[in-house]
Amino acid sequence: MYNPKGFGKVAVLAGGSSSERAISIRSGRAVYKALKKAGCDVVRVDITGVGVKRIIDKLSADLIFLALHGRFGEDGTIQKVLENMGFPYTGSGVTASKLALDKIASKKIFEKRGIPVPPYRILDRRNAKKAKGFLYPLVVKPQNEGSSIGLSIVKRNEELNDAFKRAFRYSDKIIVERFIEGREITVGILDEKPLPVIEIVPGRDFYDFYAKYKDKKTKYMVPASLPRHIYKRAQKLGLLAHKALRCRDFSRVDMILSERGDIFVLEVNTIPGLTTRSLLPKAAGSAGIRFDELCMKLLELALKNRGDKD
Repeated sequence: MYNPKGFGKVAVLAGGSSSERAISIRSGRAVYKALKKAGCDVVRVDITGVGVKRIIDKLSADLIFLALHGRFGEDGTIQKVLENMGFPYTGSGVTASKLALDKIASKKIFEKRGIPVPPYRILDRRNAKKAKGFLYPLVVKPQNEGSSIGLSIVKRNEELNDAFKRAFRYSDKIIVERFIEGREITVGILDEKPLPVIEIVPGRDFYDFYAKYKDKKTKYMVPASLPRHIYKRAQKLGLLAHKALRCRDFSRVDMILSERGDIFVLEVNTIPGLTTRSLLPKAAGSAGIRFDELCMKLLELALKNRGDKD
């Protein structure tokens, strides 16, 4: 199906300097092992953001596999560096990456495209002190973070200030969003097609960082057991959100299915996790695509879409 030799030397970039560094290292290790197993000439590199151009230059690589999560990896920074250096790389381009990590910018685009999002307010450090009129429960999260970092579920007014402080540690602007009671679902996109829907059933109140990466009680229903019309609606919205931000090759779109049957898009991840617990590989596996095949497919798409990244 694939010709590993046709990719030349592949460099897997992982680590980074964001709050998601530890997860990125795990993703990079898993991708490296998969590509090695598939017969690729591959090297894994821990990128910290310092001396990036010099490090990449010394690699003499032909193709870059990005396993960097969060800022620097998903905000268009490394993508811009690689484009300026002339290296093809996996995933979305500069603009799409920047928009997807910016939860405020992406929400505004979704609204313009008629993609439903939970009602929200945007606050900065100045107006947060005077903000009133909130209906509980609600969600507080930073503008530019992934993996639920800096996120809080606030059930009463006494918890609000602590939630603000937590979110402001990561961004100068934060989002206060209505908490939608319902089921958490996610749709992976691969080669501009939706993968099987996954339902996430956390073993705690909500799907936070601990539930994602540590809690063994978290369950994943693949494919999700949903009425057919809701299942198809979720896949359609996932693809619409992916395209609205001009993403390429792959992404993962997180949503909430309300108790009334309404679906709200929460965010798009342009470089979703690639660990053994990660959702995109689980969805691909449900579609009959092994993890090594998924990694090879992403390399194939990177070469196919070279020059069409922004």
